[in-house]
Amino acid sequence: MRNGYTTGSCAAAAAKAAAYMLLGGRERTHISIVTPKGIVYEADLTDIVRHENEVICGVVKDAGDDPDVTGGLKIMARVFYEAEESAGKGRSVSICGGEGVGIVTAPGLDQPVGNAAINSVPRKMIEAAVLEVMDLFDHEGVLGVEIFVPGGEAVAEKTFNPRLGIKGGISILGTSGIVEPMSTQAVKDTILTELKQKAALGYRAVAIAPGNYGLAFLKEQLHFDLDAAVKCSNFIGDTLDMIAELGFKKVVLIGHIGKLIKVSGGIMNTHSKEADARIELLMAAAVRAGVSIDYVNQISECLTTTEALRILEEAGAAERVMQSVTDRICYHLVKRTGENVESGCIVFAGEEGLLGKSENAMEILEEIRNEGTSQLQ
Repeated sequence: MRNGYTTGSCAAAAAKAAAYMLLGGRERTHISIVTPKGIVYEADLTDIVRHENEVICGVVKDAGDDPDVTGGLKIMARVFYEAEESAGKGRSVSICGGEGVGIVTAPGLDQPVGNAAINSVPRKMIEAAVLEVMDLFDHEGVLGVEIFVPGGEAVAEKTFNPRLGIKGGISILGTSGIVEPMSTQAVKDTILTELKQKAALGYRAVAIAPGNYGLAFLKEQLHFDLDAAVKCSNFIGDTLDMIAELGFKKVVLIGHIGKLIKVSGGIMNTHSKEADARIELLMAAAVRAGVSIDYVNQISECLTTTEALRILEEAGAAERVMQSVTDRICYHLVKRTGENVESGCIVFAGEEGLLGKSENAMEILEEIRNEGTSQLQ
């Protein structure tokens, strides 16, 4: 399966190329950047327009073998001299969104309300790429970068953006810069292969996480070796079936509340196109925890779990609601794997950190650590 590149990588590459042509005065047909994952992206450029004070160019989004609706879109960058540029101001980059890039209209997302939906990591990538060119040409002052996506508004209707409160276009996303293929069977085959490897090495306990956020949380907050965990993508139920069939005795599921809240309702494929009851399940958990109907009604208006968490914090009920959610997740894990597999879970969110964990979660993680250590001896 062939990897692709995120909209963030495409935007950074286009911005770097446009900056190079603006400051260097020479046309480029391709450019390279290093993605956050450390992989070099060699991008071909398209739709180049050069003027004295600005340059526009684009990169066609290559999603690899991932069925990504943004694949094939042109991610364009316009780099220009800011009007307020002045000598001695130093080097800086101003980033904005244009046609086909969504605007954030609801709280709880990566960017504040009113900002273009260009997430933090892509913003850092764009800034670093353009500053690299400014350093190369010893250019002082401010360069503006406008990212725009022709056709982005129409494609965004096929994404989750409208439900998240992102209006008018797609988001510029990516934490690693790389799009890993999400072909259903290929992903399941990869998960099974990893689990078989761990079983063959003697592991009897395993940690699983839906995605990069979960794996990063393991490393940064729990100081847990990422090599001991398996990324299960959205296929939590299928992964649990494999774990039971391969004879593992214990499993701990670690993930963001936005994914794992679905598991609390027995939803075992957490892809948004398969099922979405995040807010409804949080409302149910709040009712079980005795939260007043006024706060429950406020949660019903939320577009994201992050926004709902803030309401629960305001109500002074976040801890007990998260405990209810954690208990329901564990219930459905056991229901799926059977009594022969001891199950635990850890739930977290970006800014809030750890939200809830089962009583046995840390013990299972410690057992996995110990099993990993024994493999090295």
